[in-house]
Amino acid sequence: MPVNRSSQPLLPVVLWMMGALVSFSVMAISVRQLSNQLVLMEILALRNLSGIVILSAMALLHPPLRGQIKSERLSLHALRNAVHFLATYLWALSLTLLPLATVFALEFTAPAWVCVLAVLFLGERLTASRVLAVVLGFAGVLTIIRPGFETFQAGTLVILSAAVCFSISIVTQKLLTKSDTTYGILFIMNASQLPMALIGVYLTGSFGFLYKLGIQDLLPFLCVCVFGIVGHLCLTNAFRAGDAIVVVPLDFLRIPLIAIVGYVLYGEPLDPYVFVGSAFIVTGILWNIFAEKRHQLALERQPLSQG
Repeated sequence: MPVNRSSQPLLPVVLWMMGALVSFSVMAISVRQLSNQLVLMEILALRNLSGIVILSAMALLHPPLRGQIKSERLSLHALRNAVHFLATYLWALSLTLLPLATVFALEFTAPAWVCVLAVLFLGERLTASRVLAVVLGFAGVLTIIRPGFETFQAGTLVILSAAVCFSISIVTQKLLTKSDTTYGILFIMNASQLPMALIGVYLTGSFGFLYKLGIQDLLPFLCVCVFGIVGHLCLTNAFRAGDAIVVVPLDFLRIPLIAIVGYVLYGEPLDPYVFVGSAFIVTGILWNIFAEKRHQLALERQPLSQG
């Protein structure tokens, strides 16, 4: 008998999402802080290296995890990790170019791109709600970046490119989850992306990045190492604990939260256009989620009505 998600307690979902909100916000602030001492490739190398260490420690404490580090779809892993690495680099770069709230708002256009890619590559249906999500997402982008106005920055193209790359990564990861475990995907991701980051470090001409860090950089360094993984684990557990209808609206709290953080820590203005544009993006995504849920419930009731 399928689980009735509506009868499940809301508190676990809220707690897991609060963990995700804090983790992603701390991660963004830490990347910006470390960018004063390190180039972005060095930060990514440290993140991937720490990811391997943390995941290896998990396997030592829980030996059955070792058997999950395998895959028969290495070519798909290679595509996913190359695109995800590029997306992560562009996201980190945008944190140094744009206000934090703008980065997070434009990052949320990824679900709209996923709708398009899922139709093209996964054979999923092109519904009216998915079209609306894409249209409202595009309207939100235009509201935020206001092309042709003085407020437009070339850096917005960086985070928009990151969102497109993240959407490709999401679609390929969805394909991988049909055959591979979450732990296996995470371990292969870090093991694959570490050489990419080290090549980037070599091309920047610096291999002494560990010696650049002072005592004042220890906290953001630890935050980058830990909260990157913790954030994704919290978000995954939130989706396991409740429906997307509950989880996704809570995830959108990242935008006002990071806007306040940016205002307090960096004096970034609270741009009303960012919030208006975010409203367009959020409306489209939520409308699509509710439409998908209604369709799912209709399919679940259909056998009962025919019986």
